[in-house]
Amino acid sequence: MSDARPSDTMRALGVVQAEASILHQPTRPFDLPAEQETAKQVLDELFAAAARIGQVHPFAKGMGLAAPQMGIDRAAAIVQPAEPGAAPIALLNPRIIDRFHETDEQYEGCLSFFDVRGLVPRSLSITVEGNNLDGSTTVTTYSQGLARLIHHEIDHLDGHLYDDRMREGVTPIPVAEYRQTGSAWSY
Repeated sequence: MSDARPSDTMRALGVVQAEASILHQPTRPFDLPAEQETAKQVLDELFAAAARIGQVHPFAKGMGLAAPQMGIDRAAAIVQPAEPGAAPIALLNPRIIDRFHETDEQYEGCLSFFDVRGLVPRSLSITVEGNNLDGSTTVTTYSQGLARLIHHEIDHLDGHLYDDRMREGVTPIPVAEYRQTGSAWSY
């Protein structure tokens, strides 16, 4: 697959691409704990897909995958932080309930249009409310690069791609151009 365009590689791994309507509409939340088994199956599928994708492409800044990217219209996503040994994060019915006013603008990539990278402004810290499988509510604050990853995945669940958040007049750049200018996110 090394001669394939990055987006073709992701498509071959089962990642839904940007033109698909499922990526442009809000997902259905889980009724937890009643749909606990369904939610667990969706998370298991996301973790399995992320493992396949991670074997083909390294992710120095961490990686996330939302259910719609696998063709599943449900409010679930996972994030694998960049830090070595960091536990993956499972998000069920997440919503941002607070955001830090200070922002930064960094390049992001998306498995659903992986041939380009875009400069996206995001809050340096967000607070997210979500659910555990048993239906209990969690509230977690994420900062820096992890906040960016989490916000990117929640955007997917709300029917938005990162280019929706780019400043007017700013367009994504080809991966080859990004590789010459990209810098590490702060964590």
